[in-house]
Amino acid sequence: MKTSLSQNICRLRRENGMTQEQLAEALGVSFAAVSKWEQGVSRS
Repeated sequence: MKTSLSQNICRLRRENGMTQEQLAEALGVSFAAVSKWEQGVSRS
């Protein structure tokens, strides 16, 4: 079974002990963007 981008983002974030807010700050994007990525709502 293939893992989706949203599942990979969520899994890797958790494996690295990061919150969505921490990942957003590290990437220079909004918390809402990370949340949408993990939900598979948006890929941009």
